[in-house]
Amino acid sequence: MRLLLIEDDAAQCEVIQHRLKSRNPEAQIVVRNPDLQGPLAPDFLAQGFDAVLAGDGRGRGLGELRDLTARTGFAPVIFITSQADPTEARSLGAHAVLSREEIQTEQFFKALADAQWVQSRARQKWQTSPAGRDTQRFGGAFIRGYRCIRRLAAGPVSDLYLAESEAAGALVALKVVRDRHKDQHDLDHTFRRFLQEYEIVQRIKHPSVVQLYDLGISDDHAWLVMEYFKEGDLRRRMRAGMRPRPALRTAIAVARALEAMHGAGVLHRDLKPGNVMLREDGSPALIDFGMSKDTALAQEVTDTGLIFGTPHYMSPEQGHGEPIDARSDIYSLGVIVYEMLTREKPFAAENPMAIIYKHRKEPVPRLPEPFEALQPIIERFLAKDPQDRYQNAAEARLALEKAYRFLKTAAEAT
Repeated sequence: MRLLLIEDDAAQCEVIQHRLKSRNPEAQIVVRNPDLQGPLAPDFLAQGFDAVLAGDGRGRGLGELRDLTARTGFAPVIFITSQADPTEARSLGAHAVLSREEIQTEQFFKALADAQWVQSRARQKWQTSPAGRDTQRFGGAFIRGYRCIRRLAAGPVSDLYLAESEAAGALVALKVVRDRHKDQHDLDHTFRRFLQEYEIVQRIKHPSVVQLYDLGISDDHAWLVMEYFKEGDLRRRMRAGMRPRPALRTAIAVARALEAMHGAGVLHRDLKPGNVMLREDGSPALIDFGMSKDTALAQEVTDTGLIFGTPHYMSPEQGHGEPIDARSDIYSLGVIVYEMLTREKPFAAENPMAIIYKHRKEPVPRLPEPFEALQPIIERFLAKDPQDRYQNAAEARLALEKAYRFLKTAAEAT
């Protein structure tokens, strides 16, 4: 049994979890505190859960119940109330209404069993009906267990969709190679890249690295399922303007992710704001390991002799097709730090080759006066010679943490 519990009362959550585990130790409960995490996304139907337990805390209950039961296909809702009269909750479509006292009775387990049966029938019908099959189609690929909500973006060779995963019990981003490949070798190559990205992320398993859930091939389309970030990427936050301390906090989290990556023998090779996503709590997560170099694998997924990356964020050695190591990713992080502080890139030009030239030949630009205390850090990050940079991500992180403490102390002193 898998349940979603929407409740802001920690004590009540503990009571419900203890009660359920006493009867069903294998049951899974995902707890969501609406005060801290906000309401459920409008597109979410909880199809991966057998039931949703919703409390009526802080006067939010009936309004939230009305929203959930109005969503066609939403999981059965068991409404837990402190009110004496359950009539209105039932009229709004609750599968069952229980008082808090009834959690301690057999009525609780009967309501759960009934909801589980109803959801099982509804899930089976959805999976096999023509309408349900249509919602599991992503372009030309039929992918069982995922409900397509909408297309988020279209790239040169793949589309990115917002979907609901039955297995994950969450909204996910699903990347599908768009066009049917005429040459099976091309499909195999794409799948190998997805497979390497999946294996890299699974091996790292760091809080500041994206979660990848699944991958496969369906109808001659390779696909990859990953964590969905409704807050978007770091570019959005940078356009709104970032103060120095939040910028450094973000950079510290990215540096920690690089520590884990480099320790696992992986270079990102395309570190840029568009590949730093933001979770609901504001914490960053690195994505897009499709161009990463995994020194632990013999198979290289990029073509020899080509330069991969984004010119604005590439180290001088990467831009010139020279051998690179972890210090190249550290250079890219330095570019991001500079841009977070100034809202400008350190080197800009009209074409990519001119940008690459500037990275190697032009001096490191000066930070504006309010940030001049951070100039030595920027100089180390953006040193032309890798020997003059921070030599590893841990060293870079320590420098960022020291700068953060300095700014915090200065702010408190004023």
